[in-house]
Amino acid sequence: MNTIHVVTGAGPVGSTVAQQLADAGHQVRLLTRSGSGPVHPLIERRKVDVSQRSALESAFEGAVAVHHCIHGSAYDSKVWRAELPKAEQAVLEAAGRVGAVVVFPESLYSYGQVDGVMTEATPRTATTGKLGIRTELLAQRDASSTPTVSVAASDFYGPAVRMAHAGERLVPTVLAGRTMRVLGSIDQPHSFTYVPDLAAAMITAAGREDLWNSFLHAPTAPALTQRELVTRVAQVAGVRTPKMSAIPVGVMSAMGLASRSMREMAETGYMFSRPFVMDSSASEQRLGLSPTPLDDGLTTTVAWWRAQDGAQDASAA
Repeated sequence: MNTIHVVTGAGPVGSTVAQQLADAGHQVRLLTRSGSGPVHPLIERRKVDVSQRSALESAFEGAVAVHHCIHGSAYDSKVWRAELPKAEQAVLEAAGRVGAVVVFPESLYSYGQVDGVMTEATPRTATTGKLGIRTELLAQRDASSTPTVSVAASDFYGPAVRMAHAGERLVPTVLAGRTMRVLGSIDQPHSFTYVPDLAAAMITAAGREDLWNSFLHAPTAPALTQRELVTRVAQVAGVRTPKMSAIPVGVMSAMGLASRSMREMAETGYMFSRPFVMDSSASEQRLGLSPTPLDDGLTTTVAWWRAQDGAQDASAA
């Protein structure tokens, strides 16, 4: 019997989940406001606003799992509070009516600032700003009668990852040989999660009832410093390691006095000014998955960015 997996959102996570599911032979119903997403014979793309309850009954019909991968329309706590709880509640209720599990990609925000390595047992008790909203979303999932799984990842890297510290700010800069300016400290350890590993963990968790109603860490390679990451990107790309400098978090905090967007970004600056390390070993054992070796992930990522450059050159010719 064919099984239908619903995916909401076609950003890097949603697109990767949809592609992996389709490549494995599953029927995928991909829901976005624009009808965008990867093209595949097993991916049906629909224009649906998942925050509207009335639109979800037919969209979720026949689904065994819902992979809820939408973001807020802006990186702003007010926007998140206005949009995310409402959308998640609508999805939870609609999925519950058809008997589907809901799998969420999650961040490490709910841990807040901690001393030491973050594990699945670390208290998730952040209360302020965007961090607190993530804590509240987790509580809403726990209170729902619909089965859920939250799979937490650190900062993303990988194909299709653009708006991220290891995305368009980093890889194209290194490939072009320009000076790389990172946020926070160049030499504090930081975990980076390869998006295909997050997607694989979400898909595995959806199919395993013994993993439902749990909080997992996506398989993530050992932490490294931003200096080491930039150096490794240059090495796998076969280019010279660029000059590097750091933008102190204090500078962003000062700018935040006059700029709300800077204030929102400075809220999570601690992640780059001090050690920010997650341990996924317990979840890897439960999932039966391992992280992609860093150099393998970076090689694929660099190739994807170079393909984008090639496509742009061809369209301009």
